[in-house]
Amino acid sequence: MAFLTAVPLPHIQPQPGDWARASAFYPLAGYLVGGLAALSLSLTTPLPAGVGAALTLGVWLAATGWLHFDGLVDSADALLAAKSPRQRLDILGDVHVGAFGLGAGVLYLLTFWSALEAGAPLYAPVAAAVLARLLVLVPMNLYPAARQESLGARSREGRPWPALLLAAPVLLWPGVPLAAGLALAVTLLAAAWAARRLGGGLSGDVYGLLICLAELTALLALLS
Repeated sequence: MAFLTAVPLPHIQPQPGDWARASAFYPLAGYLVGGLAALSLSLTTPLPAGVGAALTLGVWLAATGWLHFDGLVDSADALLAAKSPRQRLDILGDVHVGAFGLGAGVLYLLTFWSALEAGAPLYAPVAAAVLARLLVLVPMNLYPAARQESLGARSREGRPWPALLLAAPVLLWPGVPLAAGLALAVTLLAAAWAARRLGGGLSGDVYGLLICLAELTALLALLS
């Protein structure tokens, strides 16, 4: 919760292996983030749909501390650049935002807002947030870390089976199994492309990108 959300919690000094063990509980953060977004959607029903969607998107991003969206923007700047894998890794470490990141961020926010505005089921935010934090464990365990000193590297080799057990309840909701399959396909395709662009590994920023893509894919699937 302290890593994946902006919820104020007591400071904890992680011990060796804690980051990897914590990844087994990522879906719990999904329940919190998605639950807050669903609550926002329900409370803003008296408002025009576009306004309610915008406020809910703000709640969604704020609940994560903009962590995953930051990964999406940074990843776009690096992965879309016509550079070598080494240079792309350097771009990932740059705090400045370029045209690729700006364009990808705007397109993502517009599409996400449109999905919320179009009237997805009220449980859709919960399902999307939980599925995304479950599915990111697959590429985390399939690909090596692009930068060994990063938090992403220390979060690898988590335990996907406890995470699957935590996420299992959402798979019983209407349409969620299909949404999960589509989100998994998009996650794996994006991870394979990113790994090729970075010389074979993935970074924490790319994990953020994958969570964003999985959330959006699941939302669109449940909307349709």
